[in-house]
Order: sequence, then structure tokens, then C-alpha cells
Amino acid sequence: MARLDPHSYNDDTQPETETLTWKARVDFRTRRLHAEATLALKEASAGPLDLDTRDLEIRSVVDAEGKPLPFLVSPPEPILGARLRVELRPGTKQLTVRYRTSPQASALQWLTPAQTAGGQYPYLFSQCQAIHARSVVPLQDTPRIRIRYKAELTVPKELKAVMAAGFTGREEQGVEAIERYEMPQPIPPYLLAFAVGRLAAKELGPRSRVWAEPEVLEAAAEEFEDVDAMLRAAEELFGAYDWERFDLLTMPPSFPYGGMENPRLTFLTPSLLAGDKSLVSVVAHELAHSWTGNLVTNASAEHFWLNEGFTVFAERRILEVLYGTEVATLHSALGRRALEDAVQHFKSHPQLTHLRTQLTGVDPDEAFSQVPYEKGYLFLRALEDAVGRSAFDVFLKRYIESHRFQALTTEQFTAFVDKHLPGALTKVDAEAYLGKPGIPQGAPVPRSARLEQMARMKGKVPTAGDVKDWTPAEWQLYIEGLKQGTSRDTFRMLDESFHLTKSHNSEVLVSWLSAALRAGWEPALGRTEAFLGEVGRMKYLKPLYGALAATPEGKVLARSLFNRYAERYHPIAQAAVESILNRA
Repeated sequence: MARLDPHSYNDDTQPETETLTWKARVDFRTRRLHAEATLALKEASAGPLDLDTRDLEIRSVVDAEGKPLPFLVSPPEPILGARLRVELRPGTKQLTVRYRTSPQASALQWLTPAQTAGGQYPYLFSQCQAIHARSVVPLQDTPRIRIRYKAELTVPKELKAVMAAGFTGREEQGVEAIERYEMPQPIPPYLLAFAVGRLAAKELGPRSRVWAEPEVLEAAAEEFEDVDAMLRAAEELFGAYDWERFDLLTMPPSFPYGGMENPRLTFLTPSLLAGDKSLVSVVAHELAHSWTGNLVTNASAEHFWLNEGFTVFAERRILEVLYGTEVATLHSALGRRALEDAVQHFKSHPQLTHLRTQLTGVDPDEAFSQVPYEKGYLFLRALEDAVGRSAFDVFLKRYIESHRFQALTTEQFTAFVDKHLPGALTKVDAEAYLGKPGIPQGAPVPRSARLEQMARMKGKVPTAGDVKDWTPAEWQLYIEGLKQGTSRDTFRMLDESFHLTKSHNSEVLVSWLSAALRAGWEPALGRTEAFLGEVGRMKYLKPLYGALAATPEGKVLARSLFNRYAERYHPIAQAAVESILNRA
């Protein structure tokens, strides 16, 4: 008897769920889902079944014949939520839980009409990674246990519900509509995803379309029009695409991530709509997850690098095919810098810079950083360098094919490497990546002609001629390379020459604002105040609130801005900013 996932009440001696049938009515007035979840077990069973819940109001639990099953909801624990223990009668293979969600459900954000692009109708979306699915559905909320599902969402008739699943029909009844979806492939629960709003779609290719509010649909379609080329490039590298469609949903600004790889319907932040396709690497990242993460999944958050390190590696291979080696190398250089910052951030908790982590008693959202992404990428790059690209490509396809629709631990991965690439782990000193803090001494270092040019610009104010061919990635590298103590006069010259405070590229803008705030360049302050009210992406909120809170007067302003804008942020982002302000 054991809990194999420190973030789930699931006990490995209990039966596992095979399928979920979910029915939910969306109530915008009370900000609740009124729902029932029918869990079909892999085998008939008896005795206790422990399910994960968070802030769910459980009304009844019945078996397949509608007979009540005894249940107990335990007092909630801070990270895990509350255990729902159901006593199964002998021979039970199915149970139905009737319940409603809390208005504060951690996976859900309810937007008022004023918070949408159209301004007329409300909007709802989910974000279940890492352990927030339990605030929407009572289930075994661990990536160890994959489920297929069918769903019915009842919504106001004038709105559209979309899910990360296959659409099977819509039926209108009076003032409401029932939207039906089915996911035939087994997925980890954190990939349950849906959105409800005034949505329209435009086809991008034979297997892809983009969804968005009508006001931003054309801009989104133009920005993401190359998605089919990405899909073809990815299949060449990693094998057949197993999810039929790769549709995209452009989210409201409050979406807390750059993207979320929900299968069949990837969620994307509108901050990617730069107008020049300069930020579509995020799309490549989420597409790569179709193989590494969605198809082959980490067994728990302790092995998160198996999702993200592989996906960064895959993303950069896709970028290399589509845009060339120099572009991929620039992204690697940005990633290396982000990793160095993350290692510095966790200097008082160096164990969180291991790839193989121990997270009992640690909230996965608190442990979240660029370490599993970028250190994981470096580990895989080291293995590729050690055995050669052609051999590693063969290994990669074999790894994916051998573990389709499975969840893995780090130990299972290393055993597979030992079998198929004997000696490679020793050659790269795998333990330095997996079980030791920081960046290993011999980790790969990105090198290219353009990076050498960037190095020569260090400490200099570039001329218009110097920057005429710079990509946004090069601007980021330059700005982030400005030394601590760079004079305000330098920031003035840069801003007057290149109008960085007015940049339309969010990555460049946030790098600039973060550096300018620390330097005391006052024009950055007003743009920061406005920008924090325009976006909800944590990648941008964290450095900007952090830069503001670095001084006593800035901390007062940061708290004031957070009080003003918090309702616009997703609950996950609210908690992240609150943590920054509390530590400052």
C-alpha cells in the first residue's frame, strides 16, 4: 500500500479509473459548475476508493444502479485538497459523484464581459496543470492514471463551448445549448481542458484551425498560419501525430501561461500576437508536447523534466528545420540565461534545481521554474552530442514509440537509455543533471556567429546599423546582458533610438521594462503599470512585480497595482504574485 504520487491521495492498491463521463452545467451567475462525474473502473472492486478533490461540494455518490455508496470528505490539506473516500460494495465497477464546484475553484477563471475582447458576453476557461483538475472533477488526479472521457457542457445558447477533445454535437434547448465532446485517447487528468465564450473559428490547414473571440480571430489566424508546416516537420522528427487534430484557442489576456498543450486544442496567450510571427516558438513548444508530455508523460511532478526538457529539445529541433540553426541557437542562449536565473532564484533551495526532485510537502506551482525545461534540454543535448545526432534521433523515435500513452519515472527513462545507448549516461555524467544542483560543468554551451556578434556588443550602445537585422531574440539577449549599474543615460539613449518602451513584442518589452525599472528609468514605470493591467501571463507578471518590489516605494506601488488588477489574473497567477510580494 503506497501513494506513488506525493500530490495525490491515490493508493496503488485501489482500483484505477478507466473512463470518465462528465456532465456539467455552466452557471455564470453563481460562478459554479453543477456537475456529475461517472467513473468506470478498470475492474470490479470492493473497499475504499480515494479520489482527489479541492473545494468541491459533494452531494451524493451512487453506483451503476443508483444505490447510494457511503462516502467521507476529509478535512482539506493545504496542497492536496480534500480526500473523498468512497466505500465500494463488492462487484462495483462504476460510480457517479454529483457535486458542484466552488466559485473560487483554482482551475477556473470566470471573466466578466468587460474582461473580454468583445465586451458583451462572459467567458470561462480552465487550467488544470499541475494538480488543479481536482477543483473541477473528483478523480484520481495523478498523471500516473490516464483516462478516456466523454463530456456534456450545458452553456448559454449564445455562447460556444470548446474542449480539448473531439466534437460530437450541439443540441439547443430553450435558452441553453448542450455541447458534446469525446476524448478517445487516454490522457492524464491535467490535460482536461475547456473554454466557454463568444468564439469563432478559422481553418488553417487540413488538420488545424484557430479559435478566438471574433475581434482577434483574423490576427490570430495570420500569426499562426504556419502551423501545418510545423506539424509536418514534427512528424518527420518524432513519428506520426496521434491526436487527429491540432487546433489552437487564442485565450483572453488573463491566461497565466504562454501556452498549454491540451491535446486537440492547445491554449495560447494573446501576447503571442506580435504581428510578425516572432513569438511562434511557443506554438512549436506546445506542438512538441503532442509527443513529449501528452503521448509520453511524467509519472508525477517529481519527474516533470521528462515532459518539459524533452519538449524544449523537440521545440528547438522544429525551429531548426523551419527557421535555421542560428535561430534555434539564439533560443538556446535565451534558455541558458533563464536557467542561470532560475538556479540563482533557488539558491536557498538548491534541491529544486535537480531534475529528479523530491516534492513531498511542496506545491508543484511553487517548485515551477525553468530548471526542468532548460536543464532537461541540456541533459538531452549532452546525450545527443555523446552518441551523435543520427543515433539519438533513432533513440528518440524508439523511446516515444515504446512508451506511447504511458507515464514514466526518471528511473524508467535511465533504464531505457542504458539498454539502447549503453555507456551514454556515464559519458555525460547523468547524475550531475539528475541528482545534483545547478548547471553541470560540462553542459553544452550554445555557439554561433550571431552569438559571437552579440558578445562583441556587450557594454556598448548599438547603432541603427548594428541592429538592422536583429531578431527579437537578439534584442532580448542584449537587454538581459546589460550590467547591473548600467546608467540611466544609457537607458535614455537606447529608448530614444529604438523606442523599446513602446515595443509590440512582449518578450522584448518585459526584458526591457525589468531592466529599466531596476535602473530607475522613469518612462518605464508608466508602461509597466499599464502592461500589468493588460496581461495575466506569469512569465511577465513575475519579473515585473519582482522588479517593482525591489525598493520600498516600488513595493507599495506593486501592492497597489496588484490590488487593482488581481481580479483580472487567473487564481494560479494571483498566488504567484502574492508570493513574490510577501517575500519582498
